[in-house]
Amino acid sequence: MNNLSVTTFIHILFSLAISILIATFVFFFSWDRDRRKIDEISHYKLLADAFLSNVQLNPTADKLQQFYKDFSLKPVKLEDVKETISLKGKTVFGGKSIYGQVRVFEIEDEHYIYVQRLGYNLMLVDNRSKNYNIGIAMAVGIVLIITLLIIYLAILNKLYPLKKLHKEIEKFAKGDMNVSISYENEDEIGAIAKNFDNAILHIKELIASKNLFMRNMMHELKTPITKGRIVVESLEDEAIKGILVRAFERMNELIKELAQVERVTTRDFEPEIAPTTLKKVINESQQLLMAERGKVITEVTNCSFRTDSRLLALAIKNLLDNGIKYSKDHKVTLIAKDHNKIKIISKGEGLQYPLAYYTEPFTQEEKRSQGFGLGLYIVHNILIKLRYRLGYRHEDGENIFVILKDEPQTV
Repeated sequence: MNNLSVTTFIHILFSLAISILIATFVFFFSWDRDRRKIDEISHYKLLADAFLSNVQLNPTADKLQQFYKDFSLKPVKLEDVKETISLKGKTVFGGKSIYGQVRVFEIEDEHYIYVQRLGYNLMLVDNRSKNYNIGIAMAVGIVLIITLLIIYLAILNKLYPLKKLHKEIEKFAKGDMNVSISYENEDEIGAIAKNFDNAILHIKELIASKNLFMRNMMHELKTPITKGRIVVESLEDEAIKGILVRAFERMNELIKELAQVERVTTRDFEPEIAPTTLKKVINESQQLLMAERGKVITEVTNCSFRTDSRLLALAIKNLLDNGIKYSKDHKVTLIAKDHNKIKIISKGEGLQYPLAYYTEPFTQEEKRSQGFGLGLYIVHNILIKLRYRLGYRHEDGENIFVILKDEPQTV
């Protein structure tokens, strides 16, 4: 029940309520019909006994009239109804005694009582008022069902804006920043819609502010770094020159990584999916890495598939770069039998924290002073965009990072 949507829960709730109401009235009508049949038989049995007992005493016309009045009876001519009874009459009761017999016929909700005694016949019609309980109960049932349906439709109509709000939130979650909801009513849904719009505006301002800050910072840093490199080249002290060159190179590396982070983590960024081959992606990643010969050992089975080759190559390059930096022998092995599972293996101590720790920006172990802690963060975001995931294990003194496609597989 916890996983049901509100609309589905309301559908089930009102369906059960209406079903129970209909079942209750069906049971009531069936019970009332049986009860009325029993009451009628009891009534006509009492009438037969009373009438046959009275007429044996040869009552006067006044006494007969009083009897008719007491039992709500009215005499009719036998000739007037004989043919109708013979064609349409249905016997509902029959009784005999030593004084005669009584039969009750039903014709279109009218009850006729036929009395035979000592050679004469008498036809009476039951003149009791009709029983309106069934009609009232049916009317009440119809009113209740209609009322439930009206309440049901009113609740669905009230909840309809929630569906629209849900669709707009889904669009926003997929990167559509132009979402806006207009809801005029000042109820709880209106408050949610208003707060949602305010949140979107706030997020837009934050993103714009972040992008402006990143671009301005990278732009402002490039100029002094370039000038600094030019000045450094004129220094004669090679030791100081080497230190400063490495410092400026690290600054350039940071700017490049920040640019990659800004590009990949943008919500509206979409990878350029196109046909490629696995060897082409691996070769491109090695070109980006620009590592010395023999640093990367590859065991690749070529295959064709569709992806953003530049992005995937960048992710692989970052993993290869980490493997070379932090391995004991400064070498890394790449094994890929197909594009669904790409392994990057290097010798070294295992990670101190879970993998999720390192996929956050600016996180690294204290002993690892190289880099800025953005490598795995960039890899993680690229793989999400390409519908891959990153796995890791440490085994036999080796760190094994695995790029896995779609469904989780054994690392």
